[in-house]
Amino acid sequence: MARTATLTFEDRSIQLPVVEGSEGELGVDIAKLRSGTGLITLDPGYGNTGACTSAITFIDGEKGILRYRGIPIEQLAKNSTFVEVAWLLIFGRLPSQAELDDFRERLVRSAPLHEAFKHHFEGFLVDAPPMAILSAMVNTIACFPRRGAESESPEENFLENAAQLISKVRTIAAYSYRRSMGLPFIYPDFKLPYVANFLHMMFSTPYEQHIASREVVDALNLILLLHADHEQNCSTSTVRMVGSSQANIYASCAAAVGALWGPLHGGANMAVLDMLEAIHKGGISAAKAVEMAKDPNDDFRLMGFGHRVYKNFDPRARILKQAADKVLGQLGVNDPLLDVARQLEELALEDSYFVERKLYPNVDFYSGIIMRAIGIPTNMFTVIFAIGRMPGWIAQWKEQHDDSKARIARPRQIYTGPNETEYVPIDKRK
Repeated sequence: MARTATLTFEDRSIQLPVVEGSEGELGVDIAKLRSGTGLITLDPGYGNTGACTSAITFIDGEKGILRYRGIPIEQLAKNSTFVEVAWLLIFGRLPSQAELDDFRERLVRSAPLHEAFKHHFEGFLVDAPPMAILSAMVNTIACFPRRGAESESPEENFLENAAQLISKVRTIAAYSYRRSMGLPFIYPDFKLPYVANFLHMMFSTPYEQHIASREVVDALNLILLLHADHEQNCSTSTVRMVGSSQANIYASCAAAVGALWGPLHGGANMAVLDMLEAIHKGGISAAKAVEMAKDPNDDFRLMGFGHRVYKNFDPRARILKQAADKVLGQLGVNDPLLDVARQLEELALEDSYFVERKLYPNVDFYSGIIMRAIGIPTNMFTVIFAIGRMPGWIAQWKEQHDDSKARIARPRQIYTGPNETEYVPIDKRK
């Protein structure tokens, strides 16, 4: 028997269906609330609102669980790659060897940008924010239609568009970095796999190719894989909001880049480095910083510790901590900011204040450390986040697009402005 919840308001009552997810999550379906009672819900920030049902990602913040299509993130981090995870998220299952090979080939073919793209980059100042460039350029991809696209089946067209986005986003990112540095663009190398090719386009020179170590490639692959999707966060919800109008996949993902750009969303790992720099430049010891963070009368915050969703250890952080140890050990980087980070980590993990409140280092803390060690500048951190999140955005867009019952998103509001007011001519206004 289907379960229901009863809502009573004054002399009216309504039975609302209770929806149960595959992991036992319960939600009250309020689709008929307004027509039945005249009421709407008010939930600023949507913290208690389920905007959709989805079969892509499952999170249990209390237990520290993250699964893509049912597969624990720990298994994917150990056995898979970012490219395979992209396929898994988008198509709902692990690919066969033939499908994976075909997808990799599509990514290789899709990596170069049309030569006219260079003129678009030249239109930006050299110090333009990389995320602004990324958003504009993701939208611009749609302005360069592929030859033969009009004769493709819908399935083939979608697959090719997905490959275009996942592949070109790293080329755009590398070009935006090189534009900011006044360096010539480096074309993709068709012989290199996804992550190594990105690092090549970032750091090679016309006279010497950058060859990243296995530890660096693996660590960046993990960062991308662990950021590939994270349920209905701000940027993902933006994809669904924009896509609900039947906007194309490029416009929807470009909008998501804009949402991710916000410092409360994608800028968290940048905030970690800003904090480390402030501690270092201020001559503050790690121990003093920890004490400042515990002081309720001090405005100082320890960035990169705790998480809004995970009330336990962020499962992604456990994985990246091991990668960070390997990368720092292999590179032998002598960086005072990274020294501060390691000291903060050690102190916080042993401090009862942080342990009791479960304020453990999160994924942003370790991803920032790794990218700093690799040589990726701080203003590119959120761009790397966007590269990693692109498969999730595509998967969410596809899931909504394939839902025949999906409606255009149109939230309601509670109006709090003035009541009906007469227009006053300008010569009679005080």
